[in-house]
Amino acid sequence: MLNPSTRHGASAESWTLTGALSPRPTVRVAAVDAYGDVLNTYTGWQRITGTEPARPWAVYLAGRDGLFRLLCFDLDAKTPGAAAAAARDADVLAGLLVDVGLQPVVCASGPSGGRHVWAALAEGVDERAAAELARFAKHVCPTLDTSQLNNAATGCVRPPGAPHRAGGHSTVLSGELRTLTEPTGTVAQVRALTQRLARLVDDAEPAHTIDPHKPLPLDDHSRLFLPGPRRELAAVSAAALREDAAHGDASAILWRVLIGAVAARWRHADVAALVDTAPGLEHVRSYRDGGTRRTRGRTDAARVLRRQWDKAVKFVATTDRQIGDDPTFDRRAGAIAAHVRELQARADASAGRWTRGGGPADRRILDVLCLITLQALSAAVEADTRRLALLAGVGRETARTALLRLSDDGWIAHVRAADGPHGAHWTIDPAQVIPNSQSDVGHKRTRAPQGPGPQDQLPPMTTGAAERTSLLATLTDRTTAAAHDLFTLGRPALGHHAGNTYARTSSEPQTLDDLSRATGASFTRTALTLDRLTSAGVLVRTAQGWRRTAVDRRRAAAVRAGVDGSLAQRAERYSIERELWAWWRAEDTWMRAPRRTSSKRRPGRGQLALVPEDGTNAYGPHPRRGDGRLDWREARRVVQDERGGVAQRAPVFDRTEPLDATEQMLSDLLGAVRIA
Repeated sequence: MLNPSTRHGASAESWTLTGALSPRPTVRVAAVDAYGDVLNTYTGWQRITGTEPARPWAVYLAGRDGLFRLLCFDLDAKTPGAAAAAARDADVLAGLLVDVGLQPVVCASGPSGGRHVWAALAEGVDERAAAELARFAKHVCPTLDTSQLNNAATGCVRPPGAPHRAGGHSTVLSGELRTLTEPTGTVAQVRALTQRLARLVDDAEPAHTIDPHKPLPLDDHSRLFLPGPRRELAAVSAAALREDAAHGDASAILWRVLIGAVAARWRHADVAALVDTAPGLEHVRSYRDGGTRRTRGRTDAARVLRRQWDKAVKFVATTDRQIGDDPTFDRRAGAIAAHVRELQARADASAGRWTRGGGPADRRILDVLCLITLQALSAAVEADTRRLALLAGVGRETARTALLRLSDDGWIAHVRAADGPHGAHWTIDPAQVIPNSQSDVGHKRTRAPQGPGPQDQLPPMTTGAAERTSLLATLTDRTTAAAHDLFTLGRPALGHHAGNTYARTSSEPQTLDDLSRATGASFTRTALTLDRLTSAGVLVRTAQGWRRTAVDRRRAAAVRAGVDGSLAQRAERYSIERELWAWWRAEDTWMRAPRRTSSKRRPGRGQLALVPEDGTNAYGPHPRRGDGRLDWREARRVVQDERGGVAQRAPVFDRTEPLDATEQMLSDLLGAVRIA
């Protein structure tokens, strides 16, 4: 283990190690500013056969052929509180590497508490495979910096023993350095690691109750379990069991522990025995009350564990968390996800496009269309302007003009005009690259040319569903963060660009340069926007950069600005407008029908048949004035005041005739009512 006691010894040994493990004959060397201070950028270079650099250096992860010979997961700890999270993520990744047969070397990267998790490969993997691995690892381990694994040309990391610009060295915590200089890792092992991470992406607690398809056995304490030999917990669940859940999402951490324990064929009693000591079971011991946690009584704690345990057993027993009964789902999801990722990358590269004029609103609408496309697994989706506006947190006219601008610029295309109750259809695939049917999945998309290698001899991976899930989470978080009352147009609200900037921040500090590059705005505008967000109390400025507050304070800021509830009011207004539109269309259909129902026999409010005739509506006939013209004011009053914008369909009349057997069955099963 490399842990020299002197700076000279550390440098000499680490420089020798660098030469032994480097995939290239050169390394990158840190730059210095005008004052001689070492920067965290590596623009210089040095041959490994030359003298040891006087500044920190970093070794390339890929060779000149573009294939990765080293994997390094760089886990950042930019704040004191992030050090524990980086250490936890390092444990998770090291455990997963061991599970697939790779031999990890874990290093403390420097004095801030960051971690480097290394693994060496005898067979190189291409940039696409490394980037895919990094994306899934980032989803499971949030402290991961993916940039090094996303760039075969320049991706580099300081090797074990190399000096840190703030002092100290990269120090080995576990593992054997011999495994880096005598690599044995294979492409098959990297693919197995990617597959494991892909499965973990979908390991989330279900939002609904899951009923098992067949009876499950009960143990001696009348608790559900899955039969089979008891195994050790998987790395992620074992790390969750050790995690300090009192300072995180205790419920989610408990869930990761339980599904891992069930899958490893543990029993309820095995977990119950750890409740008093395991940090990850804090949700069983206590509950959150405002900003503090209060201890549960033993009875309440036992009830919580029993309920969550049974839920976890049912989930593991009935959910494969992959492709279900559709063998084409994973490939279709992968094709959609790949196009969305490419489109998002192109939009990020054109960041300046989204800062001028209506650009901030355009980017929100583009993100929402990508989100709907992923949800629908279809290149063309129905997207009326009101729906888009509500999801993006903009007005419907803003959404309409954004669609036109995006279409004119070739980002999207109009597929089908609005037709009756159906909205217009739009696609994020104007060039029709995404397969449009299950039969041609995998035939339209072409891979970028890659050199022949071991990865070409292996069957394709089934990671499309996980790619889709990862993108759904990213885009949902981004659109939800931006679509808030505080970020609507018109002062004292902060506007769309401020919302987009906030959506690209996180709990980890980011520099002005990072955020300016992410949003496409100039340094001056970005600094001004960050100052406004900080003054509003939703961001905090630290020595390392800007980060979100520990508690979401957007609502409090919106209340102070007097804009709280503006989006809810807009949603209510759009709901009423939809109901009025549907009511008018039903009345228009009835008036144009060649054999329309007599006005005296038309169903009243809520009196819908099992299969309603054209022209019927849950509100009944449209109100009319004394001269027979439609009464729009009364219609709005009915929808707004009597129904709150919701078309209730409960029967509101008494029947004097008895129901026959068939009618009674339909009424009991479906709630159907005969109206004529």
